[in-house]
Amino acid sequence: MKTDKNILIAFILNLGFSIFEFIGGTITNSVAIISDSIHDIGDSMSIGVSYFLEKKSKKKPDNKYTYGYIRYSVIGSLITTIILIIGSIFVILSSIKRIMNPVGINYNGMILFAVIGVLVNFLAAYFTKSGHSLNQKSVNLHMLEDVLGWVVVLIGAIIMRFTDLRIIDPILSILVALFIFINSIKNLKIIIDLFLEKTPKGINIDELKQHILKIKGVKNVHHIHVWSLDGYNNYATIHIVEEGKNKNIKELVKEELKEHGINHTTIELEKEGEICCEEECEINLDSKTIHHHHH
Repeated sequence: MKTDKNILIAFILNLGFSIFEFIGGTITNSVAIISDSIHDIGDSMSIGVSYFLEKKSKKKPDNKYTYGYIRYSVIGSLITTIILIIGSIFVILSSIKRIMNPVGINYNGMILFAVIGVLVNFLAAYFTKSGHSLNQKSVNLHMLEDVLGWVVVLIGAIIMRFTDLRIIDPILSILVALFIFINSIKNLKIIIDLFLEKTPKGINIDELKQHILKIKGVKNVHHIHVWSLDGYNNYATIHIVEEGKNKNIKELVKEELKEHGINHTTIELEKEGEICCEEECEINLDSKTIHHHHH
């Protein structure tokens, strides 16, 4: 249950910190810090959601959810990602306002907050870096962004301290927000592909067909469906027309699919000349059998 614990630690660190940060931003009058704190509060909220959903996603399959609860973790990732997208748009808008009318900033305070910011977020990023689920990846992305954001704020604060160029503050927060926005959109695409049951990355259906057809006793392959629950666990269902000479044809097909990163396979074996009841199968049978519809 390491994943959960790490997410919880990140959540506590982050929430406490974002409140501290909001106060800091208000005292120093820095929009970069305030916008960062808004994004951090959004983060910790979404990490909280992730925590509960990640916990739920570990439950074993039951009659209600026969595939298990893994996708709850993906929903955690979806919520987190949407919060980040909204947050970054908000930050960009408020920074543009600041560019129009710059205000005085307490640079020393800003530097102090930024140093603490880098340290705290570095710790949180360190705790969440080991996770593998998409959810954990999006939590970790948050943490890394926070570190990056703070490094940027720190550099900006130091430059402003010596040059008094106030415009640097909002420009920095726009850069951080853009970075977050682009990464979140990428993440969103992965999540949507999962929910649309798109063939998982790195799996080529044609190549899979070729490989299965080479197995002794396999006459034909059709109805290959491959999907993923969470970006890591791949499932496949497949129909195979067998010539019936090979006893362990199923094992061989399963091994072949394992090599392609598919660990859960459902195989339907059919005899030659047996008509597979689903329409599109008929294309795969040779032309002689197409005309006889056995019902």
